[in-house]
Amino acid sequence: MIEGLEVFKAFQPHRGDAIVTHSGTAGRHWPEVSTNPNRDLRLESSMGQTTSAAFGVALGLPEEKVVLFDSEGALLMNLGVIASIAGKAPKNFYHFLLDNEMYATTGGQPVPNAKNIDYAGMAKSAGYASTYSFTDLEELVTSMESIMDEDGPVFISIKINPEVQNLPMALRKRGGGRSRPETIKDFQKELGIAAH
Repeated sequence: MIEGLEVFKAFQPHRGDAIVTHSGTAGRHWPEVSTNPNRDLRLESSMGQTTSAAFGVALGLPEEKVVLFDSEGALLMNLGVIASIAGKAPKNFYHFLLDNEMYATTGGQPVPNAKNIDYAGMAKSAGYASTYSFTDLEELVTSMESIMDEDGPVFISIKINPEVQNLPMALRKRGGGRSRPETIKDFQKELGIAAH
């Protein structure tokens, strides 16, 4: 398994101008690595919906690369979306799945059938243009450039070490950064999209 932070370090040199979003705590380390926060679309508290939102951004902005760092727990809440993504086949969509085999945000409960589910296999069967599975950091690092040069939709499943959070939500240190309205305003400005 790979440390979550190392996934982002492997990705960052190949980001270019891609729009990046993540599903909840699957991307908790992304702000530490990102060098272009105005192209980071922060969608906190949207477990089970981030995949659809990122897919919508990819469809709405076909000239922009869109990268999602998803989690298996969130994807399982809306698994049918992989069929929709494959069906529409956005060439600009890169779907990274950070799989720690548990719900780390809520105390480490195991994801059902976590050891046996082949998420990349599901995406391949659904019709993604290409799929990958990684458990080794060096292999991921050496593959990242070619992955980001492919036409999507691309699905990249990565086994990561869990970072379990046991404190009650109200007692957890909140990440800094912009609120959702601030994020959307900055994002619209960065892309020259008029607010309505």
